[in-house]
Amino acid sequence: MKNLYSTLFILFIGLAAFGQSAEIKKADKLFVQRAYIDAAEAYENVVDKNQQVLQNLGDAYFYTNQMESAAEVYRTLFLRHEENTAPEYQFRFAHSLRAIGNQDEANEYMSDYTGEEVNYEDFARKLDTVAPHVYTTEQIMNNSASADFGIAFYGDRIAFASTRNQERPVYPWNKKPTLDLYTAEMSEDGELSDIVLFSDKINTDEHESSATFSQDGQVMYFDRNSENRVKNEEGIRVAHIKIFRAEMVDGEWSNIEALPFTSDEFSTEHPSLSADGSKLYFASDMPGSEGSFDIYVVDVNEDGTYGEPKNLGTGINTPHREQFPYISEEGVLYFASDGHQGFGNLDVFRAEGDFNEAQNLGNTVNSGHDDFAFVIDEENQKGYLASNRRGSDNLYVFTREDYVPPVVDFDDRETNLETGRQQLKDVGNIYFAFDKSIIKEESKPTLDKVVNIMNKYPELLIEIGSHADARGSDKYNMALSERRAASTLEYLVENGIDRSRLTSKGYGESMPLNDCTQPTGCTAEQYAKNRRSEFTIMNNEDTMNSNEMEDKE
Repeated sequence: MKNLYSTLFILFIGLAAFGQSAEIKKADKLFVQRAYIDAAEAYENVVDKNQQVLQNLGDAYFYTNQMESAAEVYRTLFLRHEENTAPEYQFRFAHSLRAIGNQDEANEYMSDYTGEEVNYEDFARKLDTVAPHVYTTEQIMNNSASADFGIAFYGDRIAFASTRNQERPVYPWNKKPTLDLYTAEMSEDGELSDIVLFSDKINTDEHESSATFSQDGQVMYFDRNSENRVKNEEGIRVAHIKIFRAEMVDGEWSNIEALPFTSDEFSTEHPSLSADGSKLYFASDMPGSEGSFDIYVVDVNEDGTYGEPKNLGTGINTPHREQFPYISEEGVLYFASDGHQGFGNLDVFRAEGDFNEAQNLGNTVNSGHDDFAFVIDEENQKGYLASNRRGSDNLYVFTREDYVPPVVDFDDRETNLETGRQQLKDVGNIYFAFDKSIIKEESKPTLDKVVNIMNKYPELLIEIGSHADARGSDKYNMALSERRAASTLEYLVENGIDRSRLTSKGYGESMPLNDCTQPTGCTAEQYAKNRRSEFTIMNNEDTMNSNEMEDKE
């Protein structure tokens, strides 16, 4: 009987191992096919996740903008396999940490990756003094069911790309339909109306996006996936992106052809035509690129031929992604990059003259997520961009103003910090879901009150102290509380509070508000009271007394 039990145990272990191996193979196949959502689900079913599984799972979340999940997986990867993990994962881990507001940890990993000290707070503070413009942005529509991006000026209308056509094939990367081009009217308030599909001469079952038009509206350039699939390094057939040209003939888009410098072996994408039609800017990973994608320019000759594409060089391009170029009527180049220092993932940058230096547009445009496809009518100081800061790609309208440093008359400000302290105390705490650091919708009114108080008392310095309940290890709960503190801080910064007035600190499970100090023994409601962020004024007594004296004088 003992031998029988031993045999059955060995058989069980063997079957389990076989099942795990089959699940990993299934997930790996989905991953190389870039079916990242399905790949992530399959990898999560693997019980004993090895280094490769963790790397691919983190990437699957990262490439589908699930940044909190990506950060958690990458953290596990580095805890278990830091010595053997390639630097590229430091880069992606740092960007995922930026996206969830964990700036200190992001600084650490980005510094390790670059070999130079990276300080997000210093960067943001310095940028505030040199950025020439401030932007007021507003989401055009909340269309979470689809992805919308890439607005282009199209006469008195606009054109943009969207996955909203449910009749198209589903793209495995994000499980949304392939992209089509649409046109619409745009109101002064940024509302879209009369949204219609672009010409069926342009739209196909492949992806079409990133249109740009000549001034007279007779010529357009746009992206389309190549119909020819070529094998990548993993042996999977993939379709690269090509730039196509079309011209208006008798009211129809005709003579649609791929540009001669495109190829089935690499991608050319995101065209932007100069105002005089003589130069076409685009992104490509063609041979000779600095990194993943670079920005190029090519001459458009009067006879319809093209010059040789020219890489814009290291002032613009980095070893990482530079995409979505836009050349304004004034000759200013705007583009998206995750290689230059920024606020996280793709940021929008500008460059003028010889394009030797890229300048971040600042946090009134950029977030910790992807911000891209920026276009502007410089005469009217209005434009559009796309961002996935709220989960999926959405369109935003903006107005631009020259930056003028604020001048506040001291006599017009409230300086009684004790009153501010009491008001802040009355606001109370905000709370988090179990094992999450995302700000809940129900917490935003409380945070908005904190913003109002800090605006009313501009000398207040505040510490955001965040906490976890007792379920989980001390180390994990400390990291979780730090993420909660960071996300709370980022909400205040995004709503206008200067970062220099804020500090964040995680306390783990060390400061419960009740007796729930063990992972079991309390109700869910009791544990929930300890998953919180608190606000403490950090001005010392000397500062407060001095301010009160000045107020009396």
